[in-house]
Amino acid sequence: MPIPVYMINGFLDSGKTMFIEYTVSQPYFQTKGTTLLLVCEEGENEYDPALLKKCRVAMEVIEDEEDFNSKNLIELEKKHRPERIIVEFNGMWNSKNIKFPWHWKLEQQITLIDGSTFSTYFTNMKSLLAEHLRKSEMIMMNRCDSIMDKIPTYKRNIKAINQQAEIIFEDKNGEVNVTLEEDLPYDVSADHIELSDMAYGVWYIDVLDNAPRYVGKEVSFIAQVMRPKEFPKGYFVPGRMAMTCCADDMAFLGYACRYDKEDSLKEGAWIKITAKVTIAFFEGYGKEGPVLECVSVEETKEPKDPVISFV
Repeated sequence: MPIPVYMINGFLDSGKTMFIEYTVSQPYFQTKGTTLLLVCEEGENEYDPALLKKCRVAMEVIEDEEDFNSKNLIELEKKHRPERIIVEFNGMWNSKNIKFPWHWKLEQQITLIDGSTFSTYFTNMKSLLAEHLRKSEMIMMNRCDSIMDKIPTYKRNIKAINQQAEIIFEDKNGEVNVTLEEDLPYDVSADHIELSDMAYGVWYIDVLDNAPRYVGKEVSFIAQVMRPKEFPKGYFVPGRMAMTCCADDMAFLGYACRYDKEDSLKEGAWIKITAKVTIAFFEGYGKEGPVLECVSVEETKEPKDPVISFV
């Protein structure tokens, strides 16, 4: 049977220890057997030995990155015979280098962020931070009391790197309900929205979270044509290349668009498109999501800055 592994990422003092103590003390985590806790970074807060004993948690400290390897991990498994494993990962280690034993199954990855220091890490350690964010199902930013006005921007920064993750913001009173509408660089109440290059990236990210607010509205923007081979006839993707983290980290951002003359469009061509936003099931997504209904298309020149940026 595979052993489930729960990865908790974050830089020093991001709240990993408190989060793990809270988690192991919850009734839903109080199942039979031992939990092996691998601590790769010891911060100011230490684990409560009494709590760990009560919750049947065996803690092992791994101080050096080179010791976080399959051979050592298997030895720790033999020593404690755990039913589940929690890894408090070192924020300065590159998660790309992780190699679990073949029978360890990564069940969930969560990244914790100190909101008061996010800007510093995002500016100076973008690639390392992005590696943690990209593979996380949940991202929690705490200590947001002093950065409330920056949360919309931070949320877009994170969404650009990981579009699927659940993102939670917390202040001293708990979870913060983030509303981006007033911070958008266009009038979302208008029936027709003209998107600049910068606004396109913001719009794309906001549609991921708030698609219903755009249903029935028309949007116009400069886009490049992508025609995925797996798409059904009559559909293409108008979108833009975006730098989501650094120059080496690029992604094409766009939604499926229904257009009965899509076979007349050349792959990579630049167009000015106007389309109506709908929500529908689409085979290419494998689920319901934003689908554009083309209103008009015209050829245009490549913009001065063909790649949009979130950084």
